[in-house]
Amino acid sequence: MKKDFFKYQAQTTPHPLALEISHAKGSYIYDTEGNAHLDFVAGVSACSLGHCNPKIVEAVRQQTEKYMHVMVYGEYVQKPAVVYAKLLASHLPENLETTYLVNSGTEAIEGALKLARRYTGRTELIAANNAYHGNTMGSLSVTGYEERKRAFRPLIPDVTFINFNSELDLNRITKKTAAVILETIQGGAGFILPKDDYLKKVRKRCNEMGALLILDEIQPGFGRTGKLFAFEHFGIVPDILVIGKGMASGLPVGAFVASHKMMNTLQENPKLGHITTFGGNPVIAAASLATLKELTESQLITSVLKKEQRFRALLVHPLIKEIRGKGLMLALLFKTPEIVNYLVLSAAKKRLILFWLLFEPKAVRISPPLTISDEEITKGCKQIVGLLNEYKSDTVN
Repeated sequence: MKKDFFKYQAQTTPHPLALEISHAKGSYIYDTEGNAHLDFVAGVSACSLGHCNPKIVEAVRQQTEKYMHVMVYGEYVQKPAVVYAKLLASHLPENLETTYLVNSGTEAIEGALKLARRYTGRTELIAANNAYHGNTMGSLSVTGYEERKRAFRPLIPDVTFINFNSELDLNRITKKTAAVILETIQGGAGFILPKDDYLKKVRKRCNEMGALLILDEIQPGFGRTGKLFAFEHFGIVPDILVIGKGMASGLPVGAFVASHKMMNTLQENPKLGHITTFGGNPVIAAASLATLKELTESQLITSVLKKEQRFRALLVHPLIKEIRGKGLMLALLFKTPEIVNYLVLSAAKKRLILFWLLFEPKAVRISPPLTISDEEITKGCKQIVGLLNEYKSDTVN
């Protein structure tokens, strides 16, 4: 199987981890030799409720027995998508009432950018340096990392970049600006939190200039930070909310959410202003609905900050310079990338799954399922500290 993987499936890096998967359950992924690997990554924040959560599996099973795909998005009334969109609206501020369901986070970003330009009649987009919003051409255009963009230029025009958390840079938002797009918490840059009421200041400047504020919550959304959405921590509301990843407990999905008035501009001039064949797919919508119900009807989200404190209490080591992030979206910062590579690869041999971040080579990602137990947190953290002790011993000797 591994040989065929390298020959027939396109690769994204020269050296993928290439773990051969048999099945997954809860906080564990099992390889084809029967070994259990404790998952501290959750498919890069996607498997919010753990692997093969019974409620999600049952929701998918029930829907597949009814219908799976009947028409392109927006033509037929399909109950799972309608019920999901209504329930989501009930947990969001009033201006975020209408949801456009798509297939991935990057497509949701594309839709949000198009909506902003269409609604405002302006073209300028402002994004943040070191931001990550996806890999299609529009989302790549607002990704603030030249190394990832250089090979694919020219990208879409009229995009300006500012520094995240820089109040001075907010003067670059003007009456020519259609929208400012920011990650509520910068992900690929190393789980950078907004500070000193930064998002409130962005919101105020956007209001003054008539620009829209788009918040990318693809990663921090759906309980990962201890709130249903991370913007709730910071006392502001976006004009357009972009979501994905943990939304359907591991199935491919994304969405952008805005006011009914704003979203209606995609209906005409031109008609079909944004279209998708599989967006709002009933099976995916059923999984999204079951996920949202579990998150909002249980105590799972309220447990996230307690679990964060457990991680922070157990992950104390001289080599760990800082733990960034919020909730179960954490990044361990080290002095050098070499320590990061050692820890991720050594942990893999110990059957603990850790991972890198996109733009911060000195950081190790910790983003486990929200359902992870205290015992599993303790087990994994002890392994991390033990491996760092071994690294320290090796370097001293």
